[in-house]
Amino acid sequence: MQPKAYVPGIAVLLAALLAGCTGSDEPDSPEDNRPGDASTTAPPAQPGRYRTLPEPCGAVSHGVLDALLPGIRQLTDAEQRETAYEGEATQTFDTDRRVGCRWKVESTDATDHLFVDFERVVSYDNAVSDDDKAADVYAAKETAADLPEPSPSESASEGDDEAESSGAPTPSGSAAASGAAAGSASESPSRSSSSPDSSGSPGSSGSADSSASASGTPAALQPRTLDDLGDEAFVNDKLSTAQQRTVTVVFRTSNVIVTVEYAEQPASLTVVPDSEEMQDRARNLAARLADSFGD
Repeated sequence: MQPKAYVPGIAVLLAALLAGCTGSDEPDSPEDNRPGDASTTAPPAQPGRYRTLPEPCGAVSHGVLDALLPGIRQLTDAEQRETAYEGEATQTFDTDRRVGCRWKVESTDATDHLFVDFERVVSYDNAVSDDDKAADVYAAKETAADLPEPSPSESASEGDDEAESSGAPTPSGSAAASGAAAGSASESPSRSSSSPDSSGSPGSSGSADSSASASGTPAALQPRTLDDLGDEAFVNDKLSTAQQRTVTVVFRTSNVIVTVEYAEQPASLTVVPDSEEMQDRARNLAARLADSFGD
């Protein structure tokens, strides 16, 4: 008996296998280049402008410290004065990401505190740039500050301007005069050494400037956003029941957020620290720090 011939069937099978192998070398079809492939994804977001932070205790000049901390000039001992200028660096886990410095100096009239903080924000999301992440961090700080809405007096003045431009009738002279009298009666000086009413405690006049009186800060100096500092900025101003005033300026420049906190506690509870003077000093320092980043 002759053996059965299976050779043709085996040859067909081998031909099919070889055809499958050679087919894997063919170019990919258009369907294979789908969106989301590595070759079509967007490039990573740009890193922030700043890769390092300044040395915080050396970021404030002696002249600025003299203005913010008058007690330094009253120190007769040269070694004590030098120590006061040096400040004290804050402890952080990563000095590449956050650094700060504190100063505290007593004078015959008050005790002054200064705190400067630098935070470099880094995004670990390839789709979010360092600047955008820093903007989110800054926005959270501004929200936490709970800045007040523009005062009613400011809104009213804007409404009057619109009424004049549109030809709408304006209040009579007597009404305007009475309103001005009420406004002047509700105003209080930025520095006071009188009764609790002048510092804004309960019992003060309930006028359009009542919110300013309640905090001891004139309406024009209320916490607010700032347009002339960094990419975005705000100033906060708080007066405690012990008459300690704390002015905080926060600004963002690219991926760095800077905080300047300036506080004064008078030696006498009958004295209220001057809001305008303290804000000017804190904003001046913040502007100097912002300029230093552009060097």
